[in-house]
Amino acid sequence: MQVDTSLSPRVIAVKPSKTVAITDQATALAQAGVPVIRLAAGEPDFDTPAVIAEAGINAIREGYTRYTPNAGTQELRVAICQKLKEENGISYKPDEVLVSNGAKQSIYQAILAVCSPGDEVIIPAPFWVSYPEMARLADATPVILPTSISENFLLDSKQLESKLNEKSRLLILCSPSNPTGSVYPKKLLEEIAKTVAKHPSLLVLSDEIYEHIVYAPATHTSFASLPGLWERTLTVNGFSKASAMTGWRLGYLAGPKHFLLHVKRYKARTHMSYFGGLQNALFTSGASSISQKAGVAALGLGYAGGEAVSTMVKAFRERRDFLIKSFGEMEGVGISEPLGAFYLFIDFSSYYGAEVEGYGKIEDSDSLCRYLLDQAQVALVPGVAFGDDSCIRISYAASLTTLQAAVERIKKALLPLKSAIPVFNVDELQ
Repeated sequence: MQVDTSLSPRVIAVKPSKTVAITDQATALAQAGVPVIRLAAGEPDFDTPAVIAEAGINAIREGYTRYTPNAGTQELRVAICQKLKEENGISYKPDEVLVSNGAKQSIYQAILAVCSPGDEVIIPAPFWVSYPEMARLADATPVILPTSISENFLLDSKQLESKLNEKSRLLILCSPSNPTGSVYPKKLLEEIAKTVAKHPSLLVLSDEIYEHIVYAPATHTSFASLPGLWERTLTVNGFSKASAMTGWRLGYLAGPKHFLLHVKRYKARTHMSYFGGLQNALFTSGASSISQKAGVAALGLGYAGGEAVSTMVKAFRERRDFLIKSFGEMEGVGISEPLGAFYLFIDFSSYYGAEVEGYGKIEDSDSLCRYLLDQAQVALVPGVAFGDDSCIRISYAASLTTLQAAVERIKKALLPLKSAIPVFNVDELQ
């Protein structure tokens, strides 16, 4: 008897991650002995600060290795509340915080909790690759709002207003942004907040995982801190980026208790049970006990992560400045200077249409990235994965020496290509 190998329509509808695909391909080449420079993954190249690592080690030594409450330990949730109050100007109680196995889990569960089939999730593009797929898995409809490099990839409040309707349930904002590094100024967030306030059923998920990786004069503003927005904002954060704790898998969600328990404020919705008494239990138990002890130590490093984080941010800024200068010297390249995170989202579309002898035609961001991986041995991520096919994403979470080598390889590989469209007018990008 033949086995039924059919899959759930939900699973089939989910698109594979191009970030993971490129990273896996680059890893395979590296394992085969090819000297690939990997600038695809969004992972800091710094070690977890020693104080944080030691807290994890001590947790193991002291036998702190059992299950914790699904919502997270009281110790960590209290520390998170203190951090949100002091750094973000947002007041929460411990029962208004849920700790998770990474911020990604928090985002997905938040979408499941508040979205019903047919609801619309508003996502500005370029976006983090998982947002639309998470919406689809929740039987919601992702509505993509394109932004432009000339506007630093920031969402316009008038554009947002034009797309909102009775089905609009959730707006996702990510600042600082992955993949663009754009940071929403407070004034623009206030304009967006006024638009949101006109729509009673619209909630906001604010992804603030890169909040401490910001370059002056830019500053980070938490959406929930704006007047009247605390009640309708779900704030997601974690420890992976600024604290260099990617492998520790620790994140959290903060929001009004009625959302985290039963989402009672609005009409009954299909997926409410994913929060409340069940919380993480349908997917996984609570976050690692060891990681939670390390998280407490991370929050104890001082305001915005203290010296450990500021040292990393200083290095990221130096790398960003080098890349902007280097690529800015090239013809046919469009750049929006990132004010946060550790990504550069560069418009290379002027090279599309070029023929490469022995390789073929460069048609889009995907073929350009595959060309650069093949010819330059540099792994980057095509912008189409983030909703903007004109660009490619470079992660500068790598040493300056590594980035210098990558730039030289990329420039050399692009020499055979002839621009297919006119070179950018710098004035148009201001």
